[in-house]
Amino acid sequence: MAGSKNEDIKEASNYLRGSLLDGLADTSTGAISKDDQQLSKFHGIYQQDDRDLRRERRKAKLEPAYSFMIRVRVPGGVATPGQWLEMDRLAGQYAGGALKLTTRQAFQFHGVIKADLKETIAEINASLLDTVAACGDVNRNVMCNPNPYQSEVHGQAQDLAQKISDHLTPRTGAYHEIWLDGGDGEKVKVTHDPPLLGGSFDGDEEPIYGKHYLPRKFKIVVAVPPSNDVDVFAHDLGYIAILDGDGGIAGYNVTVGGGMGMSHGKTETFPRLADQLGFCTPERAVAVAEAVVKVQRDHGNRENRLNARLKYTVERMGIEAFRAEVEKLLGEELGEPREFAFDHNGDRYGWVEDHRGHWHFTLFVENGRVYDSEGYALRTGLREIAEVHRGDFRLTANQNLIIADIAPDAKAEIEALLERHKMIDAGERTGLRLNSMACVALPTCGLALAESQRYLPTLIDELDEVIEEAGLREDAITIRMTGCPNGCARPYLGEIGFVGRAPGKYNIYLGAGFAGDRLSKLYMKSAKSEDIRGILAPVIRDYAENRADGERFGDFVIRAGYVKATEEGRDFHADFIEREPALAP
Repeated sequence: MAGSKNEDIKEASNYLRGSLLDGLADTSTGAISKDDQQLSKFHGIYQQDDRDLRRERRKAKLEPAYSFMIRVRVPGGVATPGQWLEMDRLAGQYAGGALKLTTRQAFQFHGVIKADLKETIAEINASLLDTVAACGDVNRNVMCNPNPYQSEVHGQAQDLAQKISDHLTPRTGAYHEIWLDGGDGEKVKVTHDPPLLGGSFDGDEEPIYGKHYLPRKFKIVVAVPPSNDVDVFAHDLGYIAILDGDGGIAGYNVTVGGGMGMSHGKTETFPRLADQLGFCTPERAVAVAEAVVKVQRDHGNRENRLNARLKYTVERMGIEAFRAEVEKLLGEELGEPREFAFDHNGDRYGWVEDHRGHWHFTLFVENGRVYDSEGYALRTGLREIAEVHRGDFRLTANQNLIIADIAPDAKAEIEALLERHKMIDAGERTGLRLNSMACVALPTCGLALAESQRYLPTLIDELDEVIEEAGLREDAITIRMTGCPNGCARPYLGEIGFVGRAPGKYNIYLGAGFAGDRLSKLYMKSAKSEDIRGILAPVIRDYAENRADGERFGDFVIRAGYVKATEEGRDFHADFIEREPALAP
């Protein structure tokens, strides 16, 4: 097949099998082949190595310290206490004692060695979670607004997320043959309740994806206004719940063509916010998802992976032509989008009581890292809570955690555990920190150009000094950092965004919308990490002194002339003013 190298790999893969079984059996190396590294992503796995150790191991003439990241799908971000305990156990046994909550409401394990891959994945599946399609050129984990203060409709939105996830899961038997055959090579037939299209994974027909799957990854979210915590406009396909006024969902505004990734120096790549495609009823929402996926399957760019995401397909075709293709597959027209309003894209911390009198506690988890450190046994505390909790856990799209559906008679016990482990302390953190998010980056991500997860907390320490002096302690300002321009922590929707360019150097972006409805603009290129505080201090002080009543930081920096507004994704690179950093104390 003509196209990128990845298309040839998929063509020859025998529906995602490749030579993965042989690679896993090869004990002479901790790695798998380059082609299998691409295929393993469809199974939820990325090969990585510890970049902190590269030079040392090279000098010793050893191969890199290879390990694997495993991503666990959690549709809608909802997990049972039993599943939490299993993820905690696996983190301790195979992943160095740390569990990662991702920006897509999934679990991640880092540092799993090849010899442990099969057993780890089998045990994940035994917990009734899985890793299939957590990565790769397919639909990935479907996100859903956890919305504990609107629980009347959360169940309906969560149900849609699960149905879409089930419907778009690949049908190939490769996943079960490779990871779940019990070690004896016997194929495993797995059925689902409710059944998947075709009823099981027996056989290799892919009625939705076809043999070559999608041109690139595909991401879907369900949002419930007024909260846009899932950043619906940042994704390939989105559903915005339109409430009917009687505690239900009348339908969904459908959005298409969002995406965060770009490449430094390549202006033909850019982040883009999704367009509204139309309105559909709840009964037709899954069919709409299939139709949109099929249009991308048939019209997406398979020649150049840099321009292969759905956002470029929509940009190239135009929203009207794209809608016509979707409606052709649906056999009906979509309705016109209905009115809605978002007012934020962050989480609401602490205790919230729902309409039934049940309680939910939203816990800040810095950069989504669940581990025990000196003076803060977060992982241990959450394990103890999971052992007695009778509700569920909800992973948020901002890398935080909701201990959800706590019955009134159980609240005191959960609250005592939170206090014992020093978890009720959101008020001790600034609004800037509580609205921060970072990708993993170094040392494991092979794409990272600079630090992110390990550096952002330190940078916020420095910026918090300015924030406190300016009287902005309680102000929610979204701040996001990634180690490369791919945008995993959605930095282009941060009112302050940092994107790594080189070790210790970051592009600084300003001006995104507080509700996730406007992209940012480049303010400073290649700023040195030691200069960032001095670069941003005058802007923060100006905001504190001259903002209008209720004006958000992202809106202020545009009004004050620090950056121009990015009206369309194609204009993301335009209007950048090259400036030398003016450093303030």
